[in-house]
Amino acid sequence: MPDPVVVLVEDEPQIRRFLRATLIGQGYRLFEAGTGADGLVEISSRQPDVVIIDLGLPDIDGLEVIRRMREWSDVPIIVLSARGMERDKVAALDAGADDYVGKPFSAGELLARIRVALRHTARASHETDDATFKVGELQVDLLRRRVVLGAAEIRLTPIEYKLLTTLVRHAGKVVTHQQLLRDVWGPTHTEQAHYVRVYMAHLRHKLEGDPARPRYLLTEPGVGYRLAVE
Repeated sequence: MPDPVVVLVEDEPQIRRFLRATLIGQGYRLFEAGTGADGLVEISSRQPDVVIIDLGLPDIDGLEVIRRMREWSDVPIIVLSARGMERDKVAALDAGADDYVGKPFSAGELLARIRVALRHTARASHETDDATFKVGELQVDLLRRRVVLGAAEIRLTPIEYKLLTTLVRHAGKVVTHQQLLRDVWGPTHTEQAHYVRVYMAHLRHKLEGDPARPRYLLTEPGVGYRLAVE
C-alpha cells in the first residue's frame, strides 16, 4: 500500500518543522502550505488521505477553508487549535472538521488521531464489513441492534440506543452537543443540551464499570463526546 498522504496547512514555521520530522519519520508523505489559499490548492491537487489545518491562518480563516473543502471533498480534517477556545472547536466541528487537537499538543496524540481518521476512511470504503463495533468489553451489533458488555446483553431504550449508535458511526471523533441533538432528537431540539447530558449519564450507568471515570463514553469539555476506539 502507498504511504498515506497528509496535507498540513499551518503558518507557524516551528510547528511545521516539528510535524515534518514527526510525520515523515512515521512514513507519511507530507505536503505543506502556509496560507489557506495555498492549502486549498495543495488539497485539491494532492488528493490527501488526511488534512491537518490550523484555524489562525494569515489570509483566510481556517473555518472558511474547511467550509470550502467540504463543498467538494470528504477527506478527514484534523484541526489544530489554541487550547481553551471551545467556541472555535465547536465551530470547526460544525463546519465539517472531524477532530481537533489543542495546542500545545504531543506528537503521540496527533499520530493517534491520524490513525483513527485513516481507519474511518478504510471502514467507509467497505461499510458492510463493519456492522459490529467493538472496543474493550463493549460490542454493538448494528444489524441485530444488540449491545453486549462482556457476556451480558444490555437493554437500552430507543433514545439511548440511538445516542450510542450515533457515537459508533463517528467512533474516535468528537461529536458536538448540537450534532447529537440534531441526529438523535431532530432539528427542532438543538437548544436542549441537557437532554444529551441526562441520556449520556443513563448510558454510562449501563455501560461503564465506573460512570465517573468512563472508559468508553468520553467527555470533551464544553464541546461534546467521543466514543473510545482503543
